[in-house]
Amino acid sequence: MINGGSETAVAPVGGSQPLDWKFSQVFGERTAGEEIQEVDIISAIEFNRNGDHLATGDRGGRVVLFERTDTQDHVGHRRDLEKMDYPINRHPEFRYKTEFQSHEPEFDYLKSLEIEEKINKIRWCQSSNGALFLLSTNDKTIKLWKVQEKKVKKVCNMNVDSTKAMGNGPIVGSSISTSSKQYIANGGCTSNDFSFPTGGFPSLHLPVVVTSHETNLMARCRRICTHAHDYHINSISNNSDGETFISADDLRINLWNLEISSQSFNIVDVKPANMEDLTEVITSAEFHPTHCNMLAYSSSKGSIRLIDMRQSALCDTHSKLFEGQEAPGSRSFFTEIIASISDIKFAKDGRHILTRDYMTLKLWDINMDSGPVATFQVHEYLRPKLCDLYENDSIFDKFECCLSGNGLRVATGSYSNLFRVFGCSEGSTEATTLEASKNPMRRQGQATSRPSRSLGNLSGVVRRVKGADNSGVDANGNAFDFTSKLLHLAWHPTENSIACAASNSLYMYYA
Repeated sequence: MINGGSETAVAPVGGSQPLDWKFSQVFGERTAGEEIQEVDIISAIEFNRNGDHLATGDRGGRVVLFERTDTQDHVGHRRDLEKMDYPINRHPEFRYKTEFQSHEPEFDYLKSLEIEEKINKIRWCQSSNGALFLLSTNDKTIKLWKVQEKKVKKVCNMNVDSTKAMGNGPIVGSSISTSSKQYIANGGCTSNDFSFPTGGFPSLHLPVVVTSHETNLMARCRRICTHAHDYHINSISNNSDGETFISADDLRINLWNLEISSQSFNIVDVKPANMEDLTEVITSAEFHPTHCNMLAYSSSKGSIRLIDMRQSALCDTHSKLFEGQEAPGSRSFFTEIIASISDIKFAKDGRHILTRDYMTLKLWDINMDSGPVATFQVHEYLRPKLCDLYENDSIFDKFECCLSGNGLRVATGSYSNLFRVFGCSEGSTEATTLEASKNPMRRQGQATSRPSRSLGNLSGVVRRVKGADNSGVDANGNAFDFTSKLLHLAWHPTENSIACAASNSLYMYYA
């Protein structure tokens, strides 16, 4: 169907079957009893646009790149397999590509503030001339990196053959003296006549630069964007125009040009004249996937604001406001804390927005601002434990969320290294619990719910709450481990494949 000039894919009627998730790969798996270094904990994950590359950032300021290998391996054999009438059952497989130090720890002497090297976000930019470009940011500084293969140049010391020495310049054999000369202490010669060593041509070594067929990956920082945020940067997002991006902190959103690092334009400023009047802060921001003039940002009060940069230069006035309705009698001390949105993602169709607060995932239709069209309960069993979670600060954990490329499923993380996958298609009851381990289905919960509507038909007023899981214990019957939290995950843009971070390990699954 067509809404506002853009096409929206309609899911098949009747709902799709729950996916059968399988373990694919793990990078950086720790052995039993191995102590985890704080700097090795993964803090950001991002696939590039076509899914051929994956980037991770860690608390040590490093960026690690992985490249897909299964598409390359199958190119030569595809025709042979088709002749044999065998199905090509491949799934995304990746290998380590390179890594580089993106950020270093700094110290702000004016504010007496330490700036961590931890990578908060990574975003891929458009590739050009075989080079990869990506943005990475810590709390204060955004960097644009170019990663490209360079041919290795080697310096070879070669004995010069007198018969082939003309390539290094004219040589007149009869005029060259081999007599010994007097040398002074500083290396100078007392005679103006030049002479070769006694051994003649074969003993002369001339350096020759040779370009080999070997290549090395070189990461070079192209731009450094700094001194634009007074508060910690929580989001960066590329624009669909390929030229600009935004960065957001607690109170401001700035617009940058990828070619200009010396200045940015402030488009959103929610800082009140008196800081005592501050009631909410910006928690996440993202550009629309196709409309370069639109972006959305979320707040600590659980609201989403859609802004149109064509309306005014300073976009303090939103074009649409999305807020969830609070259930009567449900308000408590923790209501505002758990309502804070930690992540916001546009669906690929640009019509739907997925948000994650502490307890739930919510799916919103940008054409319907009366409330979310779907609510997915992530870990409802924690509601009685909110007081304990507040005491140990776990209630402030910021979980990310993601959508499948076709928009039919959503996913987010939880505690005990668990993550959940929910179906969005019409009639789907999919609500799968997976564990970030080599046996992801060790803990599996299928929750029934009333039939849901497809993304293409979510413009109606049908809303649902799905995926309630009240077990409260892990696969071994133990209480949930709140120190093992799966905060970061990403869905492959074209296939049913998920990459997720469990501490310092990167797990990948496919269905």
